[in-house]
Parts: sequence; C-alpha cells; structure tokens
Amino acid sequence: MWSIERSDRLGEEVLVAQSEDGTARAVVAKSGATLLSWELQRDRELLELTDGYRDRAELLEQSGVRNGVLAPFPNRVADGRYRFQTRDHDLLPGVHGDRTVYHGFARTLPFTVESATAAPDYARLVLRTDEIRPGRFDGYPFALDLTVTYTIEVDQITLEIHAVNTGKTTAPYAAGWHPYFQLGAGIDDLELRVPSGVLIRTDDVLIPADGPDCRTDLDRVPEMDFRDGSPIGDRVIDACYADLRYGVDGHAETTLRDPKTGRGLRIWQTSGFMHIFTGDTLPRDRRGSVAIEPVEVMTNAYNRPEFAAALALEPGQERRFRCGARFTDA
Repeated sequence: MWSIERSDRLGEEVLVAQSEDGTARAVVAKSGATLLSWELQRDRELLELTDGYRDRAELLEQSGVRNGVLAPFPNRVADGRYRFQTRDHDLLPGVHGDRTVYHGFARTLPFTVESATAAPDYARLVLRTDEIRPGRFDGYPFALDLTVTYTIEVDQITLEIHAVNTGKTTAPYAAGWHPYFQLGAGIDDLELRVPSGVLIRTDDVLIPADGPDCRTDLDRVPEMDFRDGSPIGDRVIDACYADLRYGVDGHAETTLRDPKTGRGLRIWQTSGFMHIFTGDTLPRDRRGSVAIEPVEVMTNAYNRPEFAAALALEPGQERRFRCGARFTDA
C-alpha cells in the first residue's frame, strides 16, 4: 500500500507519496501543483529523476519554470499581446522594453488538495484551483477551473491537466508540462529520441515564422534530427517538434537514455507537440538536465489563426491533456 503524507518543503505545504517498500517517492507542492521531486531506488542507489526547485527563492521566482504546469498557454505569447475573437488583449499593459510572457499563470497559483488516494499499486494526488477569473490577470478576462492530477506508480508518473470554462464567454486555452529530467550525469552523453520529422522554425526570440513556413522537414536540418536516437552532445536546443508519431496505445514517446547504464525515461503524451530545451540559459546547473515538454500547441499559438479552433474553450466546456514519464532499466 502506498502512503501519502503532508509535510513542509521550501516553506510550502507539500504532499509526499511513497511506495510501501520505499523505492519510489514523489513530492508535489500545492503552489502551482508543482512536482518538486521524483525519486526511485534501484540497486541500493537513489535516483533523482527530475531537476526541481531547490529552495524557496527558486520556487517564488519560477526560476527555469522547473516542472511547471503550463496553463492557460504553454511557452511564449509574442510581445505579450494577442487577438482572440475580434478583441485585442495585452498581458503586460504599460510595460515597455522586455515584454516576454511565457508558460501561463497556473504555475504561480495556490492549489487546494481535492483528494489524495493511497492504493496498493499507486498514489493519486488531485489538486484544484479556481483562481483564474476576470480581473485577476491582465489581458486574460476569462474564468477557468483547473484540476491537476498526478498518478504515481513504482516506475511511472502520469499527469492530467483538466480545465473547465466556468465563464460566460469563450476562452483561449491550451496546456502543457515543463519537466526537467536527469539520469545521474550531465546531458551531453545522453541519447535523445524524438518521434518527429518536422521542426518548427523560429526567429532570434524563439517565435515561430508565420503560416506554414514555420514547418521544416528534419531532412533539411539533420543536426536537429533525433528520430532514430542520438547523443545530445554539445547541441544547444530550445525547439519545438511537430507531427509526432503515435503508437498503437495512442502515445507519442520521446525517450532519454544513458548508454552507460542502460537506464532511461520514456516521456509520453496523447496529443500535441514536443518542446526540447537543453537548459543552456538556466541560472544554475546549466545542461545538468534537459526539459522534455509535452505541450498541446506550439509557441505563440494565441497569435496563429490555424490554432483558433483548437484554443477555443466554450462556456461550460472542459478539456483534458494527459502525459507522463516512465523509468526503464537496462
């Protein structure tokens, strides 16, 4: 039987889920419904598989958006502005200069624990927030209830982000996850496989080109091609991959593997795009981990007409995004 305890970490209330034999443990903060730690014990060795926030300052600053839940949009909104159903919105009114807006609001919100279930084979943590309301966030006059569910098993974590439009108007909405994974060493020697043959081209500030011109066949940029799996090496990556290939189980799997130990991670998703970030601009431990980010839409989708229908969440409508990670041994 799994156990679930409430504790304190980084000055925040957290939920600690642990397997009966102590070989698997996950720590989730109520703040942002953020995964702080995922540990497995193998051959008497403790493996920390995520690179989460290490102190309260990092958590409050959202430094690196470590393991953040991304909603109501993942990645960037160009210039902090967007147009939705004939209305213009400004996420940073009065701000000049750097107008970078990224990764939504959910990661900064207080969540409450709706339920915490300890079963023989898993632990399930359900956290909820109703903080996204008109007037709460500049440029987002919409109402959403968000529920984040973690299901933790001996070798896997599953994440589900569930949104309900509780307002009276259609809202733009998309979700994602921003986990940083590690396998005990730096990332240069790790093997990455991404099940995609299409790269999203971006400009110098990582905003995709307009229209279909943003899509590039990876045969034209072989240095970014990980279809067959290859070492990350010294490649600097902050890029989105499209047209993911799905297996018979309905999952698209991106894999990270240490060829020296045979240990690996399979990061899966049921829809969307995959964003890879090698952490070269992080304020600490650069390239110590790699962000493997399942997302529903590409960067700046709020400003792309082809995503208008996919983003639109009607009043009373709900949407779920599922993804997860599974550890594999040699």
